[in-house]
Amino acid sequence: MDVKRTFQELQIKMNENPKGIHGLHAVFQFNLNENKVYQFSFCEGNVKMSEGEVNPPDCILQLSDENVLKMMEGNFNATMAYMTGKLKVKGDLGLALKLQSALEKYQ
Repeated sequence: MDVKRTFQELQIKMNENPKGIHGLHAVFQFNLNENKVYQFSFCEGNVKMSEGEVNPPDCILQLSDENVLKMMEGNFNATMAYMTGKLKVKGDLGLALKLQSALEKYQ
């Protein structure tokens, strides 16, 4: 499965059942292979996925397409990836941890 489709499906799941994203108010940006950029904007129990840098991000996650797919499936240890350089985080690291927690509810 490709990243765009995976992100679109995640957006649908989150909006259909917003309990797992309640209280999350931030813009997360994923910088992936081949300069692909996706953003998730969370606000009031709603999420919108966009291609490109649409809004100023609060937290930027840089990783490979392969690893972002593993993250969405729950097969990616974000802490270990961060420590080994497979995941780079710019901005609020606390928000990255909140995102990881939210993602776990939709796997």
